[in-house]
Amino acid sequence: MKFWPVVILLLSPWSHAVTLDELQQRFTEQPVIRAHFAQTRTIKDMPQPLRSQGQMLIARDTGLLWDQTSPFPMMLMLDDTRMVQRINGQSPQVITAENNPQMFQFNHLLRALFQADRKVLEQNFQVDFQDKGDGRWTLRLTPITTPLDKIFATIDLAGKTYLEAIQLNDKQGDRTHIILSQHQLTPAQLTDDERQRFAAQ
Repeated sequence: MKFWPVVILLLSPWSHAVTLDELQQRFTEQPVIRAHFAQTRTIKDMPQPLRSQGQMLIARDTGLLWDQTSPFPMMLMLDDTRMVQRINGQSPQVITAENNPQMFQFNHLLRALFQADRKVLEQNFQVDFQDKGDGRWTLRLTPITTPLDKIFATIDLAGKTYLEAIQLNDKQGDRTHIILSQHQLTPAQLTDDERQRFAAQ
């Protein structure tokens, strides 16, 4: 059984069909979301899937922190100007729009996915949004721009109050499935430690 934050229990349940605009509004009203992630990557010709887990934080006005704890430590930070990746405490790798525009474009889309940014999504994907009843929804994204259309067949999102599942289906037949759980909206601002982690990357 999941115990949602009290603020969610006070929200009126949806009594009508969910729309993508409503979903975007709901997501943008959540200034900071923290969640646990469990990722399973199934690669063609590999007998066992690759599994990882950790904590995710997305701050509407700051960026995204992806803090993998298993099977090895990896920190990924993404904001409006750069993407920084640090593996096992090694020196960080910094990607910007200037030194790697394609990689930066792809990773910049991660924020659009987590925030259901309709404008950005419709610029890059054919969007198929489905209301599943009881407030649940799915969103299938089919790339229409390069290089995304060379990499992914589809990207599938699903959830209710929060984004709960992401599946990346690539052109090689590989799949990456991400489950998000234990969502927290409080505190609604970044803590001092979280601000330092964004600044220190």
